[in-house]
Amino acid sequence: MQIARNSIERPLYTWLFMAFCLLGGAFGYLSVGKLEDPLFTLKSALVITAYPGASAAEVAAEVSEVIEAEVQQMDEVKIIRSRNSPGVSVVEVEMRDSFGGDALPQVWDDLRDRVSDAQSALPEGAQPSIVNDDFGDVFGIFYAVTAPGFTDAEIWEMSNYLRREVLSVQGVANAQVAGLPEEAIFVEPDSRTIANLGVDPTVILQAVTEADQVVPTGSTLSGGSDLRVDAPIGEDSVSEIAGLSIGFQGEVVNLLDIATVIRERVEHPRNIVRYNGTPAFTLGIAGLDSRNIVTVGQAVEAHLKEIETILPLGVELHPIYEQHRVVDEANIGFLISLAMSVSVVIGVLALFMGWRAAVVVGLSLLLTVMATFFFMYLFDVKVERISLGALIIAMGMLVDNAIVVAEGMQVEMRRGRKASQAASEVAGKTQIPLLGATVIGVMAFAGIGLSPDASGEFLFSLFAVIAISLMLSWLLAITVTPLLAHYFFRVGGLKDGEDPYDGALFRVYGKMVRAALRMRWLVIAGLIGTTVACVMAFGQVTQQFFPPANTPLFYFNYKGAQGSSIHQTSRDLAKIEEWLLTRDDILSVTGSAGQGVSRFVLTYDPPAVDTSYGQLVVRTTGFDAIPDVRAALDQFAAENLPWAETRSEQIIYGPPVGADVEVRFSGPDPDVLRRIGAQAQKIFETATADLHTERTDWREREVITRPIFAEDRAQAVGVTRASLGQAVALATDGIRAGNYRERERLIPIIVRTPRDEVALPGQLLDQIVWSPALQDYLPLDQMIDGFEVVVRDTLIERRGRVPTLSVQANVIDGVTPPTAFVEVRAQIEAIEIPPGYSMEWGGEFESAGDAQASLGRQMPLSFGTMLLITVLLFGSLRQTAVIWTIVPMAVNGVALGLLFTGVAFSFTALLGLLSLSGMLIKNAIVLVEEIDAQKEAGLVQKEAIVTASISRVRPVVLAAGTTILGMVPLLADSFFVAMAVTIMAGLGFASILTLVGVPVLYHTYFRKERRAETAMEPVAA
Repeated sequence: MQIARNSIERPLYTWLFMAFCLLGGAFGYLSVGKLEDPLFTLKSALVITAYPGASAAEVAAEVSEVIEAEVQQMDEVKIIRSRNSPGVSVVEVEMRDSFGGDALPQVWDDLRDRVSDAQSALPEGAQPSIVNDDFGDVFGIFYAVTAPGFTDAEIWEMSNYLRREVLSVQGVANAQVAGLPEEAIFVEPDSRTIANLGVDPTVILQAVTEADQVVPTGSTLSGGSDLRVDAPIGEDSVSEIAGLSIGFQGEVVNLLDIATVIRERVEHPRNIVRYNGTPAFTLGIAGLDSRNIVTVGQAVEAHLKEIETILPLGVELHPIYEQHRVVDEANIGFLISLAMSVSVVIGVLALFMGWRAAVVVGLSLLLTVMATFFFMYLFDVKVERISLGALIIAMGMLVDNAIVVAEGMQVEMRRGRKASQAASEVAGKTQIPLLGATVIGVMAFAGIGLSPDASGEFLFSLFAVIAISLMLSWLLAITVTPLLAHYFFRVGGLKDGEDPYDGALFRVYGKMVRAALRMRWLVIAGLIGTTVACVMAFGQVTQQFFPPANTPLFYFNYKGAQGSSIHQTSRDLAKIEEWLLTRDDILSVTGSAGQGVSRFVLTYDPPAVDTSYGQLVVRTTGFDAIPDVRAALDQFAAENLPWAETRSEQIIYGPPVGADVEVRFSGPDPDVLRRIGAQAQKIFETATADLHTERTDWREREVITRPIFAEDRAQAVGVTRASLGQAVALATDGIRAGNYRERERLIPIIVRTPRDEVALPGQLLDQIVWSPALQDYLPLDQMIDGFEVVVRDTLIERRGRVPTLSVQANVIDGVTPPTAFVEVRAQIEAIEIPPGYSMEWGGEFESAGDAQASLGRQMPLSFGTMLLITVLLFGSLRQTAVIWTIVPMAVNGVALGLLFTGVAFSFTALLGLLSLSGMLIKNAIVLVEEIDAQKEAGLVQKEAIVTASISRVRPVVLAAGTTILGMVPLLADSFFVAMAVTIMAGLGFASILTLVGVPVLYHTYFRKERRAETAMEPVAA
């Protein structure tokens, strides 16, 4: 194939290709979707079932078990977990990694069918199950809305208006409002009045239930047309409910005569939100995945600015998180980093190859990057954190092919050959080896690209961008680079007999190679010894899964005693908020009691609803301020809220993990699980000082009181357990009898005993119970023998249909989870586990293990392909053995680099190590191919090795140097720093392996040619 020669002789096609790269790249960059983090599919769905009045144990046995037994018959299911609390079952169904986002909609339909089939087996009183498979929406444009002085109804009206308006913006997929004040209409029948009249409470409940039903009223004929007749409505919600008439015993009584009707906030709301100490609600906006979030965010901002004049005075929108701004800043930062990388590459090339070669290779690099954006647009690879970093990582590798072609043509043209002849000679000799080496470089990243788990999906764009850009770099190296060399390189310049490799650097290196060949066993021993030492030193490198993000946000998590009131949680959070807002390094504090905030970043996992849980989202003046703020905050919380469990945590890159260190115990008896869990928690607390906030996910048992039913006395007067339960419910939270429709809002209607009748302890005994048999009310204390106090599990977690208790802990600042895990592992695994019970590790250890195992399953295919290409390139196993012998030695520079910098070996560093092997093999292939070519030209083996090594020293050094220096901008990125250090340090050592190790191993493995050469030396002498 004379591709390179034709690109010079027919330049029009090459110029058209260059124009396509430039213009198509500009179009691709402007058109491709832009996100903050790469998308990964949350392959879980929630099945939520209400079972009012049931204990956590009853919910687990009667509801969760039924649903889990039905769902586990699906082949797609990976694991089933459930969270069981009084009155509510939440079953989480996680699907296998092999099912991607395209297949999941059908899977969710099958799940709904299964859940529907299980409904008939649920106990009486259980409400229909709800399947939620879209809780993974990311509301990256996130606001807090404050409206001081407005009524609850007005706040609801404003929230609905804002939600409708933002949903009308092009590119917005969904909008979520949370933290709104919760109102209800309370109907409070006077106990004395209904007792005197003998009004059955079910009559009141039935009347209220039908109060706001939609009733078809039909139409009538009027003047030749149909006139529709609507049902009557009241003046307002209270008057409409209060105006109800109740019929009993042949009489009609107005509800207002026997009950008080009020509309007010509920006593126990599900969520309380504040922004900088002011009551607020949140507005989360999610953009379409296919749209540029920067454009969507700007459109949302513009539309909100337009409607500012319509909003009442005093209503303010405060940004909590603006993903479009983060992405826009990241893009600007990327362009700066890209410009720095290109400048570094061109500067290095200009220094060692001259300005002409620098221009040729630099323009090839620029066109490669631009064309990559076009193909990213074509294949729908978004511009986000990972894909942008991948381009910078690939920056140095992209010039490898162009350097080899440009350097070869420069030498040949200096010898007097025309550009077309030089291109034909150089490209004809190297294009196939370069293609094979490029494919090998791509396959080094294929493991993560083919991994189906969350980590692989999160990092897929790394593989995609590197594959696109590297293949384009090869194509441009054999088309564009020769044409540019034709225009910029001069023909001639060398005198007859002058050697282009006669410089001081080349002479020194040639002598070093000759010395290494003479002392090859000493060199090999040194390489092996260094490798063994570095592998041992690698054990001292800090381990990590994914690093923390550099976003100037962090979370503060609060957990009171199980069962604590949401108002107590809110008051405790208010103390923290007030203290934080006195600091100069705090910009804003968003507090949420009862549950977490909406998912505003993909890696955030909203905690479950719990009245004793609260969370603060704290924005600091900068990322560097977070450590000091967290340290002071943890200390303040420990001193001022000693009764609560508090901890701060940073946002991390990558899929959410949960606890840093976690161990799970499974078995049938909750008492045994709690006993084992207590032992594990004690070990977490005492075995190391690196852990804090040790806890179990079942939390504390709660004290519960219940009436002792006097069955004989109750049966004698016709009172059932249901009647007694109804009386207790009316005296406590009340009974939800229906809903009042106010536009799109449903306001609960709750019937309850007047609060002044149950305001004091002991007044519960004074309540009355309706006897259907006697048609009269009787005192509650006649139906019971007092109250008993019991301690009960109010939170039961199940995993794989088995009760599972998890003991969890987090690491202190400056310590990575693997470090603390090693310190407690032996003692935890030494715990005696009774028969029928099991133990397994969770937390980061499990997540990292799953990700590495998924990656490992792809490695045979990746490395097998790399090995096969190497064999096919040379058609011999000896050259392949030379190249692959040095691959394990790549760990040497990595271990030294990580130990010297103190950077942890994270999952991204593992990818860097794998990619490093591809770079090492690529360089080695080019060198071995040149040695074979010199031998074919007639040189004896030793001279062929020396000559080939000298001719390849500049491309290898320049390729390594440009890659290393091109990654300097990534050292400031907390996500890519580990990968950058791994590649930079590893490639530095790998260059030595290529330039010294490969020649020595080649001379050693080809012993037949070496011995023949040795035998000929006396004859030649």
